[in-house]
Amino acid sequence: MKLITMFLLLTVLPINWESDFNNAKKIAKEKHELILLNFSGSDWCGPCIVTRRDYLENQSFADMANENLVLVNADFPRKKKNIGTPEQVKRNEDLAEIYNKEGSFPLTLLLNADGKVIKTWHGKPEMTPEEWTAEIKAICDSKK
Repeated sequence: MKLITMFLLLTVLPINWESDFNNAKKIAKEKHELILLNFSGSDWCGPCIVTRRDYLENQSFADMANENLVLVNADFPRKKKNIGTPEQVKRNEDLAEIYNKEGSFPLTLLLNADGKVIKTWHGKPEMTPEEWTAEIKAICDSKK
């Protein structure tokens, strides 16, 4: 039983989402990785919920992301119980001012370590999670 538990822990690594974009840029520079920035409305936006469940929580994406990306989620929930700290809300609003002025949800951006946009996906990706993951991985590989 312990062996099965250890195997599951090693194969199902959690995805680490950075909450501070400036820290994400620093990590991306140090590790020579790209940043995936996702704008979501986690408790009200249907396509955001589907994107998170089917794409961002997909095991093949998680495996690829842990090796190639620094992940940042700028969440804009509506339910009071889901709203982050005032500092987090401010950081997310600041990111939206730069990258999501039109208020698209979901909006996913692939950025370099300096914050320059490389690729943008408006709404849920129009391909399978595996194809989307492969596309991101190919971009990451081309930037190394």
